[in-house]
Amino acid sequence: MIEELLPESVVAVEAHRDDPLWDTPLFPEEAALVERAVTKRRREFAAVRGCARRAMEKLGVPAQSVLSGERGAPRWPAGLIGSMTHCDGYCAAALAPAGDLASLGIDAEPHGPLPDGVGESVFLPAEAARLARLHGRRPAVHWDRILFSAKESVYKAWFPLTRTWLDFSEADITLDPSPGDQPHGTLRAELLVPGPRVGDRRLQVFDGRWVVRDGVVATAVVVPHPSTTRP
Repeated sequence: MIEELLPESVVAVEAHRDDPLWDTPLFPEEAALVERAVTKRRREFAAVRGCARRAMEKLGVPAQSVLSGERGAPRWPAGLIGSMTHCDGYCAAALAPAGDLASLGIDAEPHGPLPDGVGESVFLPAEAARLARLHGRRPAVHWDRILFSAKESVYKAWFPLTRTWLDFSEADITLDPSPGDQPHGTLRAELLVPGPRVGDRRLQVFDGRWVVRDGVVATAVVVPHPSTTRP
């Protein structure tokens, strides 16, 4: 599911609840990070790292530990960029050679309504108005959850480029549904603060895609190098 949201240069691996990756053995330094966590947290932590290690192998990189860096961002092997995500019963990792893309971010969420009060605290008025129109067209789709996931993906793509925080209110995201019965489409995030400098350009817009399938919302944002265009 995640893979179809990303360009061919990205290797994505996902695992659902019954996949053997949920029992991935951890490296000692990884296990130390979750030694006091509950079982559910430890299994999610292991599964998403199992996905990451499999993606490394597909890229010809020896499987190795994935530790947490600044603000919890994963620390990838030299020469790679990537992103990880997990929610109840689903996890995924996406990696690419650093020479192919400047940054990427992925996120997965359960396809259900956001908890009460969350939307009011993270959505801009313009975003809330657009969500209301989308809900009127397709009320069975939880548009608030898709937008929340999109904001997470935007942040995950932003942080490696800036090493600074991006508040939910600092990106105005538009969801554009595509035709068809399966909810899917594109997203565009207009940055409301000075964007990251990539090469000789300052970027003020991030583009991405989203899909809803099997009870999961998945979003992905890709930041190309200035000399490349996204397919």
